[in-house]
Amino acid sequence: MVDKNIEKIIEALLFSSEKSLPLDKIVEILGGVEQDSIKEAVSGLNEYYKSEDRSFHVEEIAGGYQLVTKPEYGVWLNKLYKKPQDKLRGPSLETLAIIVYRQPITKSEIEAIRGVNVDSVLKTLIEKNLIKIRGRKDSPGRPLLYGTTEDFLQRFGLNDLKSLPPLKEFCESDLDYEKKQMVQKKFPAEEVVLQAETSQSGTTTENTQKEEVKDEPKEPQA
Repeated sequence: MVDKNIEKIIEALLFSSEKSLPLDKIVEILGGVEQDSIKEAVSGLNEYYKSEDRSFHVEEIAGGYQLVTKPEYGVWLNKLYKKPQDKLRGPSLETLAIIVYRQPITKSEIEAIRGVNVDSVLKTLIEKNLIKIRGRKDSPGRPLLYGTTEDFLQRFGLNDLKSLPPLKEFCESDLDYEKKQMVQKKFPAEEVVLQAETSQSGTTTENTQKEEVKDEPKEPQA
C-alpha cells in the first residue's frame, strides 16, 4: 500500500511541471522511494481520477509522467489560451514523417523520397526542436544523420518511438491525399513497424555512427 502522502507529492510535482517528469527525477526528488512505489502511486492517482471522473489523468510521455487533460476538453482550453495552433503542414509534416519512420536518415535519402530539396524544411524542424543531428553515416562523405528529439515525443504525446501510430494515422490530419499515397507507398505497414522498433533499440540495417555531432556546421542552409 503506497503512502497517500507520496501520491500527493507526486501529484504536486506533476501539476507544477511544464514537461513530463522522468521516473529517475521523481526518485531523486523524493529520495529513498523506490521506482515501483512511484509507479504504484501514479496508478493510484489515475484510479482516483477515474473514479471521480476528473478531466485529467497521468500519462507516460517522452519517457516520463505528465498530467494531461482529456481530449474532449481541448476546445475549452483553446479558448482560454487563445493561441493559434502551430501546426505542421505540407512539406514540413511530410519530411518529419519520413524522418520519424526512417531515422536515422540523411538529407540526400530524404530528398530521394520527396524529390525536392529539403534544406529549408530541415532548418525549420531543427529550429522547432523536433529533429536533431544524430551522428554521421559511415559512407563516402560521411553525411549527417537526422532523427527525432524528446520534444518531438512530447509534442505528439508519445512515450517512446515504439508508441508511434501507423504512418497513415500520423499523416492523415495534415497531408493531402496525393502526398499521403506517396509517403505510404514508400513505407509499407510492415516496414513502419520495423523502423519504429529498430529506431528505439538503436540498431539499423545501415552501418551508422551514433555519436553526437558537436561544434560542427549544420547541413541545411539558411
